[in-house]
Amino acid sequence: MGKMQDINFRSVEEFLDFLPDNERKIVDHLRYLILDCIPECKEKLAYNVPFYYKHRRICFIWPPAVPWGKGRVSGVELGFCYGNLLQDEINYLDKGERKQVCMKIFTDVSEIDADLIRAYLFEAAEIDERMNRK
Repeated sequence: MGKMQDINFRSVEEFLDFLPDNERKIVDHLRYLILDCIPECKEKLAYNVPFYYKHRRICFIWPPAVPWGKGRVSGVELGFCYGNLLQDEINYLDKGERKQVCMKIFTDVSEIDADLIRAYLFEAAEIDERMNRK
């Protein structure tokens, strides 16, 4: 089986330095929101992008500069690993053909509704806690 990526970052800092400026601004803003809302989470690279964990994977940030598979989108993805469990009455998150992961794509930092993202992050952290207690 061949490698899906031709790059391999050794650290989050190396990942960040690799990004084009427009993607870096979006990623920095999303990282700030995640680390502010879930300060006890751990940030580590998986598949060459940052994932955020407490007990399980909670969410990830995937910019288009880091290719994976076919059909990558042009914006930075904020993915929720258990997005299927989030309350999303307004259908803000894209579920696509997935059963579990949901995401939102941003092409500019101005598209980020910080209050709405915070609400999803707090709920995702709460789901992580509930799943850990089971």
